[in-house]
Amino acid sequence: MRREHGRLPRTQQDTARPEAEQASGPRRAAGALESAVLAVLWQASEPLSPGEVRERLTRDEERGGAELSYSTVVTILTRLHEKNALSRERDGRAYRYAPVADEAGLAARRLTQLLDRVRDREAVLSRFVADLSEHDEQLLRDLLGERGDGAGTREKP
Repeated sequence: MRREHGRLPRTQQDTARPEAEQASGPRRAAGALESAVLAVLWQASEPLSPGEVRERLTRDEERGGAELSYSTVVTILTRLHEKNALSRERDGRAYRYAPVADEAGLAARRLTQLLDRVRDREAVLSRFVADLSEHDEQLLRDLLGERGDGAGTREKP
């Protein structure tokens, strides 16, 4: 096995992980850790520090998951803050984090941000409605009907 500048050849780098790293269990699906962090924050009655989030995640993970490092939790919290999913306030040398919306509100914000990034908003909405189940389509019609009746409308700035 030929090493180049102290490293394994590129084709062997991925298979040469230390045994401890391989034994740490399966990796989470993309976004699963962010979802777990959000779930912890939604359940909390107040903003949490990274240490408190880690502690609660570890408690939840005792049923078979791997323990997370403090820096991993800080990274996830920072990314969620950068995505405007969390607010944060300084608490000594650290921050305390809180969700900016509940789960439904966050999903709605994500959909709005997605629509804001496309050129043909009408085409996207049209395809979205076409792909809805009958139940969801009726629910959407009912919600839009309420808006048209003046109920549930809000003034735009």
